[in-house]
Amino acid sequence: FACRGAACYRLPGPGGPLCAFRSQLPRRNGTYPEEPPSEEPPPLPEPLPRRLRSGAALCRVCGCLGPRVCGRCRRAAYCGPEHQALDWKRGHRRSCGRGGDADASEDAEPDHNEFLFPEYEILIEPEEPEFPADGSVDPDDEKGPLDASKKLEKQEETRVTSTTSEALDEETLEAMAKHETKEDKIFQIFKDRIAAEPGQIIRYCRGGEGPIWVSGENIPEEKDIPNCSCGAKRVFEFQIMPQLLNHLKVDSLGESIDWGTLVVYTCAENCSAENKYTEEFVWKQDFSTDSAELPFSS
Repeated sequence: FACRGAACYRLPGPGGPLCAFRSQLPRRNGTYPEEPPSEEPPPLPEPLPRRLRSGAALCRVCGCLGPRVCGRCRRAAYCGPEHQALDWKRGHRRSCGRGGDADASEDAEPDHNEFLFPEYEILIEPEEPEFPADGSVDPDDEKGPLDASKKLEKQEETRVTSTTSEALDEETLEAMAKHETKEDKIFQIFKDRIAAEPGQIIRYCRGGEGPIWVSGENIPEEKDIPNCSCGAKRVFEFQIMPQLLNHLKVDSLGESIDWGTLVVYTCAENCSAENKYTEEFVWKQDFSTDSAELPFSS
């Protein structure tokens, strides 16, 4: 969950306008069917269901369980008073309690783009190997990505040396090279990793490789990641990429939300929390001011 206000995103790090919640239900539960739905698309477009198979009503705004109903029409369901108030302002007050065609409008999907992000299907695919299986690798890069990054550093050092005025002394040149390679190396690794699928919006790798950072600044240490409410440590599970911003319809001059990457850490023990939603931890990292060239188009 995220605030749509740009002012909330000015500070990097934990907390702020971002919240992540985890819920783990057993396969047999009173909310969702035991078997997954068919992957075949329905023959005709269907609106989101207003009730689950169990009979539980769903909130008109967010689709979560809706135990509250409108006191006037007794038809529109909501998860709580906040979404009921939002829906009332967005148009329910015009159709509430009316007969005929107005009642049919209750079954239509309300337009809540003012406070909800658009909904999409996320396709999940494994990441392709970094190097081709046939071994057709540049001989200079055979030793792996670390050596490749060293090669980039050497090229950058050569470029800086050849294009800088001879009046600069050796110490100045060395300081410039170190300053550039520290930040550029991390950003270059980020761009190289996403180059195969530049449109990716999520990278999931629980318990394995950590996140790929967009900058050398504001990287959390272990002490910066708080333990779960059950007492267990939290581990990296997935990160949200900046490319997602292209799909959220928030591109407004001076009011756009922004991030370099959002990294989500979750309970290492997968605690059940009595089958309730448990808040996990989000770390926001921004692009460095030195990284002027972004790896995606906005």
